[in-house]
Amino acid sequence: MELDPTEMTPVINRIKRARGQLDGVLRMLEEGRDCEDVVTQLAAVSKALDRAGFAVVATGLQHCLTAGDGVDSVDVKKMEKLFLSLA
Repeated sequence: MELDPTEMTPVINRIKRARGQLDGVLRMLEEGRDCEDVVTQLAAVSKALDRAGFAVVATGLQHCLTAGDGVDSVDVKKMEKLFLSLA
């Protein structure tokens, strides 16, 4: 299933913010910053990326369900695998 780029704008923005956070983590490491600060920022980046991934999967699932074919046409195992890949 193809994703509509206009629907993905919030996800794209979230990923861009995460990229900025990751750049910040790299700077922190290069500057020898405190371990706790680095790990806190890494956790924030990880959470942002996870949420972006879940938003993509949820949007794809919604498209499948509203395509008119109903739940039977959704490849449940495929969608489950996508969700679990983010866990």
